[in-house]
Amino acid sequence: MTASPGASPQYAHTDPEDTLKVLGGSWHWALGLALATLIPGILILVWPDETLHVLAVILGLQLLVAGGFRFVTAFSHGRESGGSRLAGVLIALLALLAGVLVLRHPMQTVGLLALVVGVSWLLTGVLAAYVAIADRTLAHRGLRFGLGALIAVAGIVVLCFPVDSAVALTRLLGLWLVLIGVLELVMAFALRSTTRRLTRAAQTPEPF
Repeated sequence: MTASPGASPQYAHTDPEDTLKVLGGSWHWALGLALATLIPGILILVWPDETLHVLAVILGLQLLVAGGFRFVTAFSHGRESGGSRLAGVLIALLALLAGVLVLRHPMQTVGLLALVVGVSWLLTGVLAAYVAIADRTLAHRGLRFGLGALIAVAGIVVLCFPVDSAVALTRLLGLWLVLIGVLELVMAFALRSTTRRLTRAAQTPEPF
């Protein structure tokens, strides 16, 4: 399909990669990821008499949604930033794979559910911390590293903490989801502050 003669060249040749880069690097997208983590965590903690089946469904959906958000976020890393974009894609794939595994067998044992989620969080946290260190163009690298470290610690705790009941696993996973979601929320608002500061600086005329 060709563009109409009157179409602006700016929009006639918009590349999908550029669109995903702008979207994935926006604070609105970061806010969406934070809410996709925080809300399921709250639901898990306050859901009365939650069963292992309900827990698995909520976690599976959360992982799938987070994987979609993280896939788009991966494009916010420039091609020149080493393996940061590849690491971001791997993080998204880990979340999507874990979500599919959890939803495919929602009646699995407590130990298996903890294993899938724990391994997913551990690898995600390590990769996120790597991106924060390797990509010098990122804003708020310290906060991003702290978020990655928190996710990795959550994975280690889930893998090492002895849970023998759905109730104990529910409280453990719900608490960590809330903590991670809160830090992601802080990240989103930090990005908003940076975006507004850069916008004001761009709109301020330079003195002669």
